[in-house]
Amino acid sequence: MKLRDVLHWPMKAIFWPPSLVLRQFGSAAYFSYLVGWRRFPSWVLRHGINSLPIAAGATGMGCIGYPGHPAWEVTSACNLRCIHCHVTADTPGPDELNTDEAKGFIDDLARIDGFRMLVYTGGEPLVRKDIFALMHHSKEAGLINVIATNGTLITEETAFRLKEEGLACAAVSLDSWRDEVHDFVRNRQNTYGLAMRGIRALKKAGIPLQINCTAMQYNFDDLDELLDLVDGLGSGIMLMYQLVPVGRGDDIRDATLSVNENERLLKFLAKKQKDVSTIVEPVAGPQYWPYLMERKGLKNGTWLRVAEQVFHGCAAGRGFVYIKANGDVWPCPFVEVIAGNVKERPFDRIWEDSPVFAALRNRENTLKGRCGDCRYRAMCGGCRGRAMACTGDYLAEDPSCFLEDSLIDRAGPVRSSGRAPRSGRVSG
Repeated sequence: MKLRDVLHWPMKAIFWPPSLVLRQFGSAAYFSYLVGWRRFPSWVLRHGINSLPIAAGATGMGCIGYPGHPAWEVTSACNLRCIHCHVTADTPGPDELNTDEAKGFIDDLARIDGFRMLVYTGGEPLVRKDIFALMHHSKEAGLINVIATNGTLITEETAFRLKEEGLACAAVSLDSWRDEVHDFVRNRQNTYGLAMRGIRALKKAGIPLQINCTAMQYNFDDLDELLDLVDGLGSGIMLMYQLVPVGRGDDIRDATLSVNENERLLKFLAKKQKDVSTIVEPVAGPQYWPYLMERKGLKNGTWLRVAEQVFHGCAAGRGFVYIKANGDVWPCPFVEVIAGNVKERPFDRIWEDSPVFAALRNRENTLKGRCGDCRYRAMCGGCRGRAMACTGDYLAEDPSCFLEDSLIDRAGPVRSSGRAPRSGRVSG
């Protein structure tokens, strides 16, 4: 270990460049302008400061919210068997990184200037026996810890232990305001009650809360009331995923949203955002940003150039990176393409040299079909996970795109039409 690395890591945790703070505040302010967010001042006062370490160096608001954002599937084991799980989580894999390998990987991550935080995910990260030791190590390495969890294993004792190990945010999955729907998605009874217990424990420990939800046919009618609940819980951030048919999700492919439902969902989010304090960002719905620009009439010129620096759309491989439990490096949990393995090659070499990441970062020349021809490819780029799941090609056009043909710079293939939208509370 080099001395410069030892000196560099703590500075990353304690020094926040003014440009970073201004960039992140500016991203939220621009978003507030586009949606007419009446509660933006309330969000700044309640959550603005807490969101800085969670965003941890974001270069802009994108599909996942925070580029510069490694998420590590620490185990494929889980105490639940959720019907939409992309990991098909159940038991630990035989080739998962052991404690020493995991600490070495964390050290590699901490050497990359653009990474200030690490998301622990799974499976369920809390079933891994050395999870607190690993979080302690990443805290000591200068990284900010975030955990993505189903919340069912979080007691008050666990929450305070997480706080002690530097947890800056807990992202708890909540798929409906109705316990029977949430329990159905999680494939086990009383998971809603246990998740709410976990949320209360996290709040008591003073850990900022994020809520993750996956929109699909089973809960599509519940999203309006769910956002009200999330706002009432005091969550500063909500990520609204859409079901991408990978892992167990492939078994419920018919529950994915159609083109029309994708449009209805994103228009609903823009309308709902005006009156909630929680900032809601779509995942696997990067058309949100072009839609907001079009609606505001900001189609070109300076406004568009600034927006391209603020909204990055699909972040797969362009800031966001997903590390599997066995060390495989993917661009995203929905883009099942191996760019390398951290057991075989240092992470920074994979991150900087992989042709997979190079292709995703060069949207002007690599995206195909309508996505490659769209004037908004820089701020949207289409969902690479859905393109992969539906076509087998992670650079293909996103089949869920509802943007009009007039946005295409050159003639491109005609998209297929989606299913008719079902009736429900979510409306544009």
